[in-house]
Amino acid sequence: MTAIKHALQRDIFTPNDERLLSIVNVCKAGKKKKNCFLCATVTTERPVQVKVVKVKKSDKGDFYKRQIAWALRDLAVVDAKDAIKENPEFDLHFEKIYKWVASSTAEKNAFISCIWKLNQRYLRKKIDFVNVSSQLLEESVPSGENQSVTGGDEEAVDEYQELNAREEQDIEIMMEGCEYAISNAEAFAEKLSRELQVLDGANIQSIMASEKQVNILMKLLDEALKEVDQIELKLSSYEEMLQSVKEQMDQISESNHLIHLSNTNNVKLLSEIEFLVNHMDLAKGHIKALQEGDLASSRGIEACTNAADALLQCMNVALRPGHDMLLAVKQQQQRFSDLRELFARRLASHLNNVFVQQGHDQSSTLAQHSVELTLPNHHPFHRDLLRYAKLMEWLKSTDYGKYEGLTKNYMDYLSRLYEREIKDFFEVAKIKMTGTTKESKKFGLHGSSGKLTGSTSSLNKLSVQSSGNRRSQSSSLLDMGNMSASDLDVADRTKFDKIFEQVLSELEPLCLAEQDFISKFFKLQQHQSIPGTMAEAEDLDGGTLSRQHNCGTPLPVSSEKDMIRQMMIKIFRCIEPELNNLIALGDKIDSFNSLYMLVKMSHHVWTAQNVDPASFLSTTLGNVLVTVKRNFDKCISNQIRQMEEVKISKKSKVGILPFVAEFEEFAGLAESIFKNAERRGDLDKAYTKLIRGVFVNVEKVANESQKTPRDVVMMENFHHIFATLSRLKISCLEAEKKDAKQKYTDHLQSYVIYSLGQPLEKLNHFFEGVEARVAQGIREEEVSYQLAFNKQELRKVIKEYPGKEVKKGLDNLYKKVDKHLCEEENLLQVVWHSMQDEFIRQYKHFEGLIARCYPGSGVTMEFTIQDILDYCSSIAQSH
Repeated sequence: MTAIKHALQRDIFTPNDERLLSIVNVCKAGKKKKNCFLCATVTTERPVQVKVVKVKKSDKGDFYKRQIAWALRDLAVVDAKDAIKENPEFDLHFEKIYKWVASSTAEKNAFISCIWKLNQRYLRKKIDFVNVSSQLLEESVPSGENQSVTGGDEEAVDEYQELNAREEQDIEIMMEGCEYAISNAEAFAEKLSRELQVLDGANIQSIMASEKQVNILMKLLDEALKEVDQIELKLSSYEEMLQSVKEQMDQISESNHLIHLSNTNNVKLLSEIEFLVNHMDLAKGHIKALQEGDLASSRGIEACTNAADALLQCMNVALRPGHDMLLAVKQQQQRFSDLRELFARRLASHLNNVFVQQGHDQSSTLAQHSVELTLPNHHPFHRDLLRYAKLMEWLKSTDYGKYEGLTKNYMDYLSRLYEREIKDFFEVAKIKMTGTTKESKKFGLHGSSGKLTGSTSSLNKLSVQSSGNRRSQSSSLLDMGNMSASDLDVADRTKFDKIFEQVLSELEPLCLAEQDFISKFFKLQQHQSIPGTMAEAEDLDGGTLSRQHNCGTPLPVSSEKDMIRQMMIKIFRCIEPELNNLIALGDKIDSFNSLYMLVKMSHHVWTAQNVDPASFLSTTLGNVLVTVKRNFDKCISNQIRQMEEVKISKKSKVGILPFVAEFEEFAGLAESIFKNAERRGDLDKAYTKLIRGVFVNVEKVANESQKTPRDVVMMENFHHIFATLSRLKISCLEAEKKDAKQKYTDHLQSYVIYSLGQPLEKLNHFFEGVEARVAQGIREEEVSYQLAFNKQELRKVIKEYPGKEVKKGLDNLYKKVDKHLCEEENLLQVVWHSMQDEFIRQYKHFEGLIARCYPGSGVTMEFTIQDILDYCSSIAQSH
């Protein structure tokens, strides 16, 4: 162990200016035996630092390396495990507990003893030594600075102690006095011994000489001690006196603290009382207004409104913690609740009476509007009720049940009132549409009730009858000549258009004004949301608003919007059925009225959606617009069906087909109605369907015609269609216009060629034979040498067609064409002129063949082109 100690001193500690005082060979407890050394060291420089260093042998060689070091001042406890029995285990408590097992108990005890001595000498604190034998701790704390560490390691500690600077200086002075005669050490030692004896003797004599002074000093010390005792007695008495003063001051301080605490509590109590008084005290005037205030006068309503607001503020005050436990606060809150309940009952009862009175007052004004196409004005009623708007808002936030009851009662009273007004209004509109009472009975109206009779099936039956009447009227055109497609003139349709516009113009401000009033009076916010249907309001009839809060809490914004819409549906539930009945009546009067209704309804829907696309008016008009559009589509389908069902007379000529004339009437009317309209696209689609049906059925009738040639039917009707489209300039039918013109031109040419036939039949057969020979390869100038086609045969054929015979044939042809063509289309002169051109073309063709095949023969026709022109002109003038 000594060799290891010297090796560690040399290799590890000397380079770091440290001295190794003790060493123990240890391993960690409870683990594999990995031996290391714990070393107790001190630094050679001052101030001295004491450390415990763990040294471990390197794995790569036989040298040792420093692994970790702890300062001795960080050591808190040394636990030797057992003070009686020998036990090599011990613990060192640094920042954590390190458990060690020494190689022997002797090494452990020597190491712990060294730690004890170093603690006593260099540290100011005491390390706790637990389970350590008292024999190891017999060494007391050294009293002198130069006193060395005693015990088993004294020699080890003194062996390495160095001289300080003063000791070195004294030795040097001493050696200078001996002239550095160090070579004679014995003489030097004797000299030192003699000087020491001299000094000892001098010290003894000095002590003896100072004995008197010592006695005097002792007496002074005794007197000083007596004085100290007296001073201590006085200090004790002073301390007793100060102790009583201290107790009194403590009492005064405690009293002051209690007084301050009492003042603080009083201030807080006053603040709480002032808070409750200021926020929960309702003025007597407000209480009187809530209990007895006049709800009929403007001044009384204002006073009640202010009182209700003050009551609401008192009830909604945010109480501080603990206030709700005070009896006075509970009583005041109960008083407020009673006042709220009392005033809510009074307000609800008064407003219910106002609603009832309004129904009676408004009913008395219905008589003056019964003969005029106007709706009663509800603005005065709205103006009077809006004075209660703030009170309704108060009721909504304080008693939602009564607010809900008022809402239901308002809807019940007003729905009955509006139903009477609107039904009377539509009754007047229906009478004005049909004219006199007798005429109204013809369309299913009884007296002044204005209500349509029969079920929906009967309405449809009437509509079909109206369409049948139109078909019968159109069919009669074949026999009765040129008549209008309807027995209603433009004035009747204009009258209907004005009445329908008047109806919509009266309904629109009525609905908007009522919706605005509901929003303001019942304090419901109007924001856009998804439009609803009548189905959403079915539960309104049951007496409760759908999706409402029964707990008294206000509705969210989206629900408030739904509530407005549902209230409007309940109040004006008769508008949509009445509008549908009116539309059905107009459609029965004249199916073309659906055009007027589609344009007017589309415009009003567009206007309503620009204001509020989710409003009741926008939704209702949108639903009715769907019905109008269906009627319009049905009108188009009926016209197409009439085209398909048309029958022509076998005894008279066809002329312009009735559905072609009806298309002209429809297109002219539609263009005047739909000018600058929003739903032009619907009309363009209808045009496409109608013109396609017209084209198909014109060709169908032409194929079935027996009296009139097919080409004449096609020519006249397509000429009429082309003229109509050219006059109206319908942009979506430009392609059909060109197609109609082409069909007219083609069938005109076909009819001319067919009717003209071969007026010079024998001459035509002769030249056909000539053309056949030329086609077979015979040269044109050699045709005259053929026996059947020589000059003599040509002259023989030409003599059979003198000018008189030609004129007679043309006159018969003119009479035949005149029988085929109708007078209203006035195409006779056009056809006759085309026949003249065609005849001249054939004449020129024959002249050309004669010139080429019979050159120099001098053979010519017995009439000229000028003769043909004169014949045609004189025939046309004669007829």
